[in-house]
Amino acid sequence: MRLLNNNIKIVHFSLLISCLNFLFFHFPFLKFVFNNVDHKSLNGITIIICFIILMLVANFFAYFLTFFLLRFVGKIIWVLFFIVNAIAVYFINTYGVIIDESMVGNVLNTNYAESAGFFSIKLLLYVILLGVIPGIIIIKAKIVNVTFRRFLIITLASLLFMLIVSFANSKNWLWIDKNSKTLGGLAMPWSYTVNLSLFFVHKHQENEKEILLPDATIRDNQKSVVVLVIGESARSENFSLYGYSKNTNPLLSKTPGIFHFNATSCATYTTAGVKCILEHKNTGELYEILPNYLYRNGVEVVWRTTNWGEPPVLIKNYLNKEALMKNCKGDGCDYDEVLLNNLKEQIAASTKTKVLIVLHTSISHGPEYSKKYPPKFETFRPVCNSVELAKCSNAELVNAYDNTIGYTDYILYNVIEDLKQLKEYKSAMIFVSDHGESLGEKNLYMHGLPLSLAPKEQYDIPFIVWASDNSLKQLKTKNSLSQNHVFHSVLNFLGIQSPVYNEELNIFK
Repeated sequence: MRLLNNNIKIVHFSLLISCLNFLFFHFPFLKFVFNNVDHKSLNGITIIICFIILMLVANFFAYFLTFFLLRFVGKIIWVLFFIVNAIAVYFINTYGVIIDESMVGNVLNTNYAESAGFFSIKLLLYVILLGVIPGIIIIKAKIVNVTFRRFLIITLASLLFMLIVSFANSKNWLWIDKNSKTLGGLAMPWSYTVNLSLFFVHKHQENEKEILLPDATIRDNQKSVVVLVIGESARSENFSLYGYSKNTNPLLSKTPGIFHFNATSCATYTTAGVKCILEHKNTGELYEILPNYLYRNGVEVVWRTTNWGEPPVLIKNYLNKEALMKNCKGDGCDYDEVLLNNLKEQIAASTKTKVLIVLHTSISHGPEYSKKYPPKFETFRPVCNSVELAKCSNAELVNAYDNTIGYTDYILYNVIEDLKQLKEYKSAMIFVSDHGESLGEKNLYMHGLPLSLAPKEQYDIPFIVWASDNSLKQLKTKNSLSQNHVFHSVLNFLGIQSPVYNEELNIFK
C-alpha cells in the first residue's frame, strides 16, 4: 500500500483516520439519530448533517493533536482505541448495548469465566478487520509534521469551526440533551473514555468504608432462618407462576405456600441490582448491607455464591464455588446445585437462634444460557448454543433461557424441601432477581441498558416467597414490590428490631 511507503502530511493522515473511524464505528450512532429525528424535514436533515460534520472534525482534531504532540506514543494510543472501538461496536451491534458508565462498570467487574463466554469468530473478525488492520496502517504510516505555528492555526480553526456548527444548531440542544446518554454511549471512542473517567471519579467519591447503621436488637429466642436466593438475569415474564404459557415452574406451582409478587429492579446490571437487594433504601451511598448488618448484630450469616458483583460482604462464612465444590458429589456440582451442598446441615449446626443464608446464583446469565443447567433440564428444544444470539431463531433462544428458569425452579424447590426438614426452625425462602433480561425484543439482548431507556424485560423481575407453616406468617397484599422490600422483610421475619426498619417495606403481616 502506497500509504505505508510514502510520506503523508499529518493533516491528510488525521483526516483519513477520522474518516475510517467514522465509517467503521458510527453506524449505530447514525442509525439512532436517523430513527429519532424527522429525517424528512429540513431540521431533521440538518441534525444528521451537523452530527456527521462534528464527528469528523472532532475526531480529526483529536488525531491531529495526539499525532503532533505525542508522535509514536500517539500512534500506539490510537491503535489501542481502534481495537477497543472494534470490540465495543461488536457488542453494540450484537447485543444492542450502550457503552455508558454502568456498562463500563459491568466490564470492569466481569470475571474471566463470564467474559470468555462472549468469545466468537465474529468478535475476532471485528477486532482484526476494524482494529488490527487499521492499527497497522497507523503504525507504519510515515507522517510529515507541520510547524508549530501551523499547528496552532489548525487547532484554533478546528475548535472555532466546531463551536460555530454547535451554536448554529442551538435550537436542537434540547433534543441532544434529552438523548445525550444514548448519543454519548454510541460515539467512539468517547463513549468508553468519558464514561471510564466518570466511573473512576464516582468510585473515588464513594465512601471508602461503609456507613454503619444504628445497632439492632434480637427480640426473641425463636429459632428462625431465612434463605435469600438472589437470581441472575431472571425476568418474571418467563415464569409460569406469572402466567407464562410454558410450564417453567413445574415444582413451585405444586408447592403449597408459594406466593409471588410483581416487582421491579433498581437497575439493569448485577452490581447495582444486588446492592439494592441488600440495602435498606436505594441511595448512591455505601450503607451497611443486610448480611454485614445482621452479622454485626449477632445473627448467623452465610453467603454462598457462584456469581460476583456484590458489595463487600464482611462476614465469617463466605463460600464461593471453589469452596463449595470441595465436598460436593454429583453432576449438579458443576452447576448452581453446588449452592445446596450441605445447606441443611450447615443451618442445623448453627449455634445461633437467628440465621440468614444468601445464595447468589448465576443461572440465567447469557449469552451461554444452554450451558447454565445440566443436560437433564433441557426440557424445551431446540436451544440456542451460540454466543451470537441474533444468529439463533427466537424460539431457540427463548427455549435455552426457559430451561434456565426451569432449573431455577428446581433449585428453589430443593431449598424449600431442606427448610421443611428443619422442624425446630420457623423458616422462609425469598427469591428475587438482580435484574431482568432481553431476548431479542426490539433487537436487544441480555441487559445493562440505562434504566431510563431499558425495556420492561430488563427490570420486571420475580419476587417469590415461601414461609413454613409453623412461622404463622401471612403475606400482605401488595401490587408491586421493589428490591428494597427484602431488607425490611428479613428483619421482620427474623424478629430483628432496628431504628432503620420500615414497615411499609415489609411483606409479612
